[in-house]
Amino acid sequence: MENEKKRGRKFIEKSRENYRLIVMNNETFEEVGSYQLSPLNIYMAICGVIAIVAILVFLLIVATPIKRYIPGYGNIQEHKEALRLTAELNAIKKDLIAQEAYTENIRKILVGDIVEVESQVAAIDTNATEDMPDSLINVERIREDELLRKEIELNEQLQNRQTNAANSLAINNQISLEQLYFIPPISGGTISEPYGPDNKHYGIDVMAPKNTPVKAIMDGFVFTSDWTLETGNTIGIQHANNLISFYKHNSVLLKESGNQVKAGEAIAIIGNTGTLSSGPHLHFELWHNGKAVNPENFIIFDK
Repeated sequence: MENEKKRGRKFIEKSRENYRLIVMNNETFEEVGSYQLSPLNIYMAICGVIAIVAILVFLLIVATPIKRYIPGYGNIQEHKEALRLTAELNAIKKDLIAQEAYTENIRKILVGDIVEVESQVAAIDTNATEDMPDSLINVERIREDELLRKEIELNEQLQNRQTNAANSLAINNQISLEQLYFIPPISGGTISEPYGPDNKHYGIDVMAPKNTPVKAIMDGFVFTSDWTLETGNTIGIQHANNLISFYKHNSVLLKESGNQVKAGEAIAIIGNTGTLSSGPHLHFELWHNGKAVNPENFIIFDK
């Protein structure tokens, strides 16, 4: 026991002994530098360097994305998301293979190569459907789809005929514009520019005081309520009798697309929006059967 203690003391004493490290020029033997060292100082310096390197490596792993490449250290949520995406990708691949087989069978039917496929299906036992390839199972589906397609085409033809007949009857039964009653879109307005299709002015400009409400000329549904660069805030209303009215350059829109409006109901406020406007006014257009008409022929604006 005492011998071990003595050895320990000797080791400590030796580690504290000072040595001098002299750096000399190999050719001139000139002393370049002199350093006083001890085994204990060297040991502590090595331990310090190792500790600093370990800390730097730890910080590099924790504070940078390098940690994601360490097995078992990655984000659990990201790992689950990767597994989910992989499963979805595999499912898409299976669906794509089945769709390709289905498309190939349709191609064979269209080019008259269905005999070969039908013979393959007939040769397979109906009890072994679970082991049947997808390309053969899809043949029955193709037959059903073909019958369904023909039925849908017949129904569409019948519906188109009924629709055309209804449209033809509606056109024949349309009331002339002279027989309709329109509410003036602006009360007491003054027409500043008349209807001029030759100048591509398919409506009339009506001037009125600021904050004057713009009213719907008839009952209908708003099919557009939006802003454009040229016409500013614009509203379009679909009326009965295949009639459409437009109200442009408004400052505020009071209705949205899809709203039902009544005749005389306020739909906007007169304004001066859009690049084609040079002052507060309402640009009003009236279209019948897809053609612009002169609103002054059917509406009295100076009421």
